[in-house]
Amino acid sequence: MQTHDLAIPVLPSRSVVATTKFYQGLGFEGGPHALNADYGIFRRGDVELHFFSHPGLIPAESAAGCYIRVQEVDSLYEDWLAIGLPLSGIPRMDRLQDKPWGLREFAIVDPDGNLLRIGQVIQC
Repeated sequence: MQTHDLAIPVLPSRSVVATTKFYQGLGFEGGPHALNADYGIFRRGDVELHFFSHPGLIPAESAAGCYIRVQEVDSLYEDWLAIGLPLSGIPRMDRLQDKPWGLREFAIVDPDGNLLRIGQVIQC
């Protein structure tokens, strides 16, 4: 039973099957919905992402994204660094940095151009 409010981003995907492969590589569980193969649901711990089929999506023109606030950004970054995503292009993973706005964060752009910023509040 859920005991707090929850926001779940719904992002575009050219292929829910291809999105499944990518996000399972990041440690997410899930895939196409049993009643609608054009919709995917993925979970990793308390993080849940949904994807809808958008076959005409042009990744370089996508403006979709979300922010994922985590407790241990360094360990998650190290886990995902091992996947070997490039530092430029699509898909890619940016370097982990302390930002002037008080967050330690990095970003991933998935194969569909969705921007996921992942970070935690810097403890002073």
